[in-house]
Amino acid sequence: MILDDEKYMNLALAEAQKAYELGEVPIGAVLVAKDGTTVSVGHNLRETAKDATAHAEIEAIRAANKKLDRWRLSGTTLYVTIEPCPMCAGAIVNSRIDRVVYGGADIKAGAVHSIFNVLTNSNLNHQTEVTAGVLEDRCCGIMRDFFKMRREQNKKKRQNTPLSCEKIEKDTCTLEKE
Repeated sequence: MILDDEKYMNLALAEAQKAYELGEVPIGAVLVAKDGTTVSVGHNLRETAKDATAHAEIEAIRAANKKLDRWRLSGTTLYVTIEPCPMCAGAIVNSRIDRVVYGGADIKAGAVHSIFNVLTNSNLNHQTEVTAGVLEDRCCGIMRDFFKMRREQNKKKRQNTPLSCEKIEKDTCTLEKE
């Protein structure tokens, strides 16, 4: 099972790389059937699609629904590079996905272990088996690299933005808009 988990997490990492190259937060997801066939893939597209729900998991779930022509995704495993958020965890439960495998924890928004325990909550009508920490270093590494690059880009933008000081009732400095 561990070798298969790593195999499919590598596919999810390839999806995360696609998001990275688009300037999206690099999270990737792969949905796999019990027989090992890849049903669907997804990566973050929030900025590109201008859609707050365009997370990697949601994209993979939507693609699977369309491909299989059904909403129930029982008999599948979802591989995702970072712990799902509350929205994605809710979609996983509602889709009846059997198992979720994720790489890195999300201490700010994780809804599997970090903040909430949505997937294994016995009060819900469906519980999902969870495996955490698969290829964790690589999954977290692409996120660290992305946000480091983003901070450097923002720093350069700030350095290249001219300041103009104007008297407007008080002495204040305002950034000129381009």
